[in-house]
Amino acid sequence: MAAPGGYRKAMRLMEHANRFGMPILTFIDTPGAWAGLEAEHLGQGEAIAYNLREMFSLDVPIICTVIGEGGSGGALGIGVGDRIMMFEHAVYTVATPEACAAILWKDAAKGPQAAEALKITARDLKNLGILDRLLPEPSGGVHSHPVEATEILKQALIEEINVLNQLTPEERRNLRYEKFRKIGVFLEGEASS
Repeated sequence: MAAPGGYRKAMRLMEHANRFGMPILTFIDTPGAWAGLEAEHLGQGEAIAYNLREMFSLDVPIICTVIGEGGSGGALGIGVGDRIMMFEHAVYTVATPEACAAILWKDAAKGPQAAEALKITARDLKNLGILDRLLPEPSGGVHSHPVEATEILKQALIEEINVLNQLTPEERRNLRYEKFRKIGVFLEGEASS
């Protein structure tokens, strides 16, 4: 769970990569940003918002990979990319299912019902068009076979960087902007079908 300084440090490194024409690769595994009172005093919301804005303006390819849990603004603070990838058993959500259940039904025990409604799995997000690439996991999961998992990730990163390098910086920025503008958009009546 990153503190405001962590988001600021990440942005400094991204600006450095942009200045020298290096692609940016982020790896997301957090339940969210640090939620302490001190974090708010240090500007947690501002640090995340600044990263969101600035990541949209960077010229180099940006690939974000959820390797475990991608939660809330904590994940999004380093999650604005041209490509979003996830390992097949990772999750990416606006709030934990328990927090969602507590808000909607005043009952955290309804977490499984909330998880289904939130569509937090890699397959769900792929079907919704949020996720660009679902990465298969070795039998037993990423944690059981980390070397095999890194080979899968490495191959996907190389392929995606090669595709993104074919685009101009302006095309990449437009792609990024359009990608995130479409998240959460639906047509009236579509939700019931």
